[in-house]
Amino acid sequence: MGNQAISQSLLNIYHQLMAGYGPQYWWPAPEPFEIIVGAILTQSAAWLNVEKAIANLKEAKALSPKALRRLSHTEVATLIHPCGYYNAKALKLKSFAHWLGEYYDDDLDKLFAHNTDYLRQQLLSIHGIGQETADSIILYAAGKPIFVIDAYTRRIINRIGLAPKSNNYAAYQTLFMNNLPADAGLFNEYHALLVGLAKDTCRNRPLCQRCCLNNLCRYYVSLDAISQDN
Repeated sequence: MGNQAISQSLLNIYHQLMAGYGPQYWWPAPEPFEIIVGAILTQSAAWLNVEKAIANLKEAKALSPKALRRLSHTEVATLIHPCGYYNAKALKLKSFAHWLGEYYDDDLDKLFAHNTDYLRQQLLSIHGIGQETADSIILYAAGKPIFVIDAYTRRIINRIGLAPKSNNYAAYQTLFMNNLPADAGLFNEYHALLVGLAKDTCRNRPLCQRCCLNNLCRYYVSLDAISQDN
């Protein structure tokens, strides 16, 4: 499939998702530092549990870099207990808070002033910040156009039949970024819509009959062919 055809396929997917689900209004947080905390806490966690952890941090007046540095590791872990892996995540939060204070005086505007490539390198240098988390911070907190890849995105793209030749994070990200306009708003909505679809119909055991993308999906076509043969 040529680049133009891939681009058109990705746009068709986006428009059908938008028609089916409407705007998702991500990220559900009022300010950038809370978005960063959410991006770290949501690793291997349901968002409902992340919300509980963030509520605990707010109630303890601990939702700031300075407050996170002041609290002990155990105190932070106790506050974020609902989101799971709380000891590891407490270390990640404190590592980010110390890094932000040491290198940027807690000034996110100064951090976000960097170009996307350098900002990504900076974030990946911090303990516990992997590619998906770094890209979530860049897209949702910094408002810069980078496409976030997660397990949901991989699952949908694979089933539709657009999987890249390589199975790594960069290959999936390149698929989107080389074939769509570099627009933060588009990337924001697209990723959120894919997550919504994965939770609604494109599950581990997919509900293909009611999926708004089944007319574009190679997986569904193959299932339909099998059922007709039988």
